[in-house]
Amino acid sequence: MEDSLLKIAGAIMVGMGAIGGAIGVGVAASKYLEGIARQPELQGYLLGQFFIMMALVDALPIISLAFGLIQLFG
Repeated sequence: MEDSLLKIAGAIMVGMGAIGGAIGVGVAASKYLEGIARQPELQGYLLGQFFIMMALVDALPIISLAFGLIQLFG
């Protein structure tokens, strides 16, 4: 019983991290495109900010994946 609960917890960690990352990437990309549509001359500046934001947004799913895999196979 306890082993199956640990496997379910690991699967939920991996799945929720992926869902959260996908939502974060979608929101950041939509705001980036909205900013370019409003002020095209700031595209270079916004692209740099976008890459920084993508790194921060993608850190959570990677950490969640690592903890989920440790939970599943550790």
